[in-house]
Amino acid sequence: MIAVITLVLAALFAVVSTMILSGVSWGIGMLVVFVIVLIGVLFDTIGVAATAASEKPFHAMAAERLHGAKQAVHITRNADRFANFCNDVIGDITGVISGTASTYVVARLSLQLGYDEGSTMQFIINVLFISVVAALTVGGKSVGKTLAIQYSTQIIYQVGRLFYFLEVKLKITIFNGKKRRKNENKKNKRK
Repeated sequence: MIAVITLVLAALFAVVSTMILSGVSWGIGMLVVFVIVLIGVLFDTIGVAATAASEKPFHAMAAERLHGAKQAVHITRNADRFANFCNDVIGDITGVISGTASTYVVARLSLQLGYDEGSTMQFIINVLFISVVAALTVGGKSVGKTLAIQYSTQIIYQVGRLFYFLEVKLKITIFNGKKRRKNENKKNKRK
């Protein structure tokens, strides 16, 4: 199932980034690459926060009927799957797409500067740009992990509030707790 979701999301990311990058200047292309890197860092941070967060504070928030607390409980209960999706699926897809987009940006920049394909200057530009993208990705994820561990409750609560908004305002259900309870009740009756 995760492989199918990854395939669909990777195709979607590739199509969107290719559509955005086609016909734009190398400067806009660089900006798009950095946005893709930022998305990867953000999802990696959220995934780590999900595994670091404790369920208890969200139960207290839910008792006070704070919007998003119930969703935060679902995130912490499903931290393994949630982190897998955020870190591995989205994180890896953004890594691959940012690498591909970087190559496209370098090719555009080299053409605009008048360097032939395979020239020494294009090679140097390629190495520099991809090194910067890699450093921002790894450095950003490192900082994100530190923040995720220190502020896991606040981060997951904000994600829970986003999920609450999606469920209430847009009618998009992320977690279906009723279905799970029915399945658990059926399992308990069999025992």
